[in-house]
Parts: sequence; C-alpha cells; structure tokens
Amino acid sequence: MARDRITNKLYSREFTRNMVLIVILVSFVPMLLVSGMVLHQFSNSYNEKLYAHLKEMLHRHAQDIDSFLNERLNNLQFMLDSCDNMDLFNESVLQEKLFQLQQKYGDVFEDLGIVNETGVQESYAGRFKLEKAQYSKAKWFEEALKKPFYISDVFLGLRSKPHFIISVKRVYQGKYFLLRSTINFEAFNSLAKNLRIDHTGFAFILNKEGDFQTKLHDDMLPGNKSYMDFISAGKKAKHGIYVGELTEAPDGKHIIYLAALLKNDDWILVYQQEKKEAFSDLIRTEIIAGVILFIGALLIVIMISVFFHKVIKHLSEADRAKELMNRQIIETGKLASVGRLAAGTAHEINNPVAIMVQEAGWVEDLLQEEEFQKGKNLQEIERALKQINTQGKRCKEITHKLLSFARKTDTQIQSVQINKMIEEVVSISDKRSYTGIIINSYLDQTVPTIPSSQTEIQQILLNLINNAVDAMGEKGGKIDITTRLEEQFVLIVVEDDGPGIPKANIDRIFDPFFTTKAVGKGNGLGLSICFGIVKRMGGEIDVHSTVDIGTRFNIRLPRKKPMNATTEDWSLGASKVLGNDNE
Repeated sequence: MARDRITNKLYSREFTRNMVLIVILVSFVPMLLVSGMVLHQFSNSYNEKLYAHLKEMLHRHAQDIDSFLNERLNNLQFMLDSCDNMDLFNESVLQEKLFQLQQKYGDVFEDLGIVNETGVQESYAGRFKLEKAQYSKAKWFEEALKKPFYISDVFLGLRSKPHFIISVKRVYQGKYFLLRSTINFEAFNSLAKNLRIDHTGFAFILNKEGDFQTKLHDDMLPGNKSYMDFISAGKKAKHGIYVGELTEAPDGKHIIYLAALLKNDDWILVYQQEKKEAFSDLIRTEIIAGVILFIGALLIVIMISVFFHKVIKHLSEADRAKELMNRQIIETGKLASVGRLAAGTAHEINNPVAIMVQEAGWVEDLLQEEEFQKGKNLQEIERALKQINTQGKRCKEITHKLLSFARKTDTQIQSVQINKMIEEVVSISDKRSYTGIIINSYLDQTVPTIPSSQTEIQQILLNLINNAVDAMGEKGGKIDITTRLEEQFVLIVVEDDGPGIPKANIDRIFDPFFTTKAVGKGNGLGLSICFGIVKRMGGEIDVHSTVDIGTRFNIRLPRKKPMNATTEDWSLGASKVLGNDNE
C-alpha cells in the first residue's frame, strides 16, 4: 500500500499535467513562430500584390479618361482645321459636322455651337433650342476665353441636366470665337462606372472644390473632401497614384482608396473599397489557417495527453508488476523453505520408522523360539507385528514420495513410464482430495516409456491437479487424467468439471505471475513453469475451457528425444516450486 501511495504521488495528475504542458510548450512555440512568420510574409506579399493590381487598374482608367477628353478636343480641333471658319457659322454646315461626329462616335457629342467673344451663340446644331443662347456670365465661358483648349467641370447649365463642355478658341476677322460641344454625361460617367470590383469597390471623380463629376453612389465618401484631402492623407506611389486609408468613414467602416489626377490636375479619380472586402481572400485564408492551426494544436494536445496517459499507466503497471514480483520472490523463497523443511521432516520421520520396522522384524524372529511358541497370545502378537510392519512400510513409502517432490531432485533425462508416474501423483493427490473431489485415471497401457525428466513431469501433473482441486473448491467434482498415443507424441489430458476459465483470461494463463486467486493463495508461476518445461522437452501444451463446464489441458510429449536436444535444454535450471497455480 505504501508503494502504491508513492506511485500515485509520483504519477499524479499534477505531474502528468506539468509534463504535458512542457511538451506542448516545446512543440507549440516553434510551430507558432514559424506559422506567424509564414502568415506575416504571406500577408505582406498579398498586400503588395493587391495594391499593385489596384494601382495598375486605376492608372489605366485614368489614362482612358484623359485620352477620352483629349480625343474629343482633337475632334473639334480637326474640324476647325479641315474647313473654313466662315462655313461653321452656317448652321447647316455645323449640323452636317455634328452628324458626322455622331456617326463616328455615337452620342458622345450632343451638340455643336459657335459662341462669339461676347458670349452669344451665333450658330447651333443639336437637339436643344439654344440658338442665340447667352453665355457671357457663365463660368465656363469666362475660363474658356482664357485658354486655347478648355474642358469645363460638370454642371447643370441652361438645360438643367448634368453635362460638361469642351471648347477650342480661334480668331476670325480679328475676333475670338469658341467652337464648343456638349459631351454626353452618360458616356463620360461610364468610364468611371466601369471601374467596379465586388460590392463596395467603385470609382468617382471630384474637382478641386470637392464636387462630384460623376453620378453619386450610396456608399461614396462625404462630399466635403476635395482631391487635396486624398492627396494629403495618402502616400504617393508609382504613376503618381496616391494610396491611403480612411477610418472616419460613415458607420465606422475602414476604407482603402487610390487616387489619380486627371485633366491637368483639375480633377481627381478616386477608387474606394471597404478594407475587409478588399482583403477578404487574405482574411479568409488567415481564418482557415487559424482553424487548421487550432485543430492541429488540439490534436497535438489530445495525442500528447493520450500518449502520456498511456506512458504513466504503463509505468504504474510496471511498478505494480515489479512490486508483485518482489512479493512473489519472497513467497517463492518461503515456499522453498517450506519444501526444505518438509524434506527434513520427512527424513527425520523416515529414520525412526525404519527402526520401528527393523525392531518389529527382530521381535518376529524372537517369536520363532520355542519358549514363545506356546504363548496363548502368540497369534495376536504376530498380527500386531504384521500390522506394524505394514504401516511402517506405508510410512516409508509416503515419506519417500514426499522427498521426491520436496527436494531439488535430479532433472537428468531418463526413461520414464508415464502411466506409473501418473499413478504415483494421483496417490499423493488423493490425500488432499478430502472435499469430495474424485480423480479418475484412464491410462492407455500401450503407452511406452519416453526420454524425459521424471521430476519435471511430476511437477507438471501436480501443478495441473492442484489447480483443478483449488478451482473446484468445497463444491467438489471430478478430475479425469487420460493417456494415449498420438503419432510421434504421448498425449496426457488433464480435465476437470470445475468453473472454467473466463475467455478474457484464457490467453494470459501461461504468463508469469498471472493469477486469479486471492493474494497469498497463488503466485502465478505454476502454469508458466509447466509451459517452460513442456517447451524445453520439445512438446506442446494447450488449454480449452468453457465457463461453468470445465477446463482441459492437453500435454504432448515427444516419444523420442530430439537429435539436437541436450540435457540442459530439457531442464528448468532452477528450483522447482511446489503447489503453484494460475487458474
């Protein structure tokens, strides 16, 4: 019990938990460091590639928008260069030029007009009634007169619809005039509208005052931000694109944006997208990696816990087995001492019994003299002497058999008569079978002598019989011992009708120190010794048992000594233990 308490303390839960934590720590720290570094590198790489893709995309769209505006200006300039200025004041000529432009570019050009330097539109071609329209106070007109080429901001104007104007300034008869055209707002808006990614990624254009030059979107940033706000908040990158992040967006959303300048820095093209959507693939990858890492860590913890549980269990069982072995060794020593004591006692009894028999013989010789022949009790004395002689011989036989089992007898190979050996063992075992156990012998008289060790066969039979007797206990029963020839073997069958051996124990009964008896009543060495003896003789031993029906041991001993066997191979080489059992 003290040993068990020490073992339990040594292999307590706290000890197991500490060991598991140490192993987990040693395993997890490198794994977490490597995983963190890999995820960090992957995150940086993904971030760089995403922004590189968005920068290139925004740069291409900015070029497309600038190219669109410049081409429209070039269209007007080519018109002026390809015809006489006077012709353009003719509305039919202007109408024909508009038709040609619309044939080639679709509805991009909505109208054409010639505006003199006083702001009066002298000639007009288009679907709106803007003949003689007055633009002298229009902001775009004032600015257009100052530049050879001009592109206005988007405004409502006289038609109360969003549009913008492009114009080319020329001189005719010493006076300035403007060839202007209204550009279709939908065609222009589609250039920014096409820049769309997923649900929250879209683009828009602002002028310097923060006015939208494209259609409004529900998720657009507040209109009070000018392009300077985006420039100051962002970091300039390749192609003059500004990259930044805004955290003060509505609803607390984190927004990433990229901005590129347009129209000689008068406009700014802004692409914005929610950060969590832009990095959704990265976030999803990180979540999957985290889940895999968590599952892997959980499996590692479980496997380590199970492994240490098994190791601790194995160590505890080893300690218990060691303690049991120590107790069995002590028990074996005690049994050996008892055997030696029994041998000495038998020897001491044998001497006085021999003297008694000898003296009885001498008295019998004296009775042959004439003076004793006429005694009236002569016959009674002779009967008594005969009984003394008979019982003395019986005592001598008993002590002789006891000595043959208790001493370290010779294990040398000799010719052994199996049937006779069984009869001797049964005669001794009958003395113990006082609980109603009957031992029956069914011996084949044709069984020959075999080369074997007499003492070892005696030990095998005695162990099996004692196991059967102990198993049946006070309920009693019967034990049948059978011999017969079987090809190259002599078969010995020891069978009882006891309680049988459970199926869970049948594969372990030949293991050393395995016993089902209470502590102190069996040391679990008997059947292990029997198994070793039979195997050394070149034989076989097997068991068949059914619960509540009985158990049968089959022992096959070779009829001839194997050619390569030696005496040492057939010997246990150790002291024989009397009365050990497994059943």
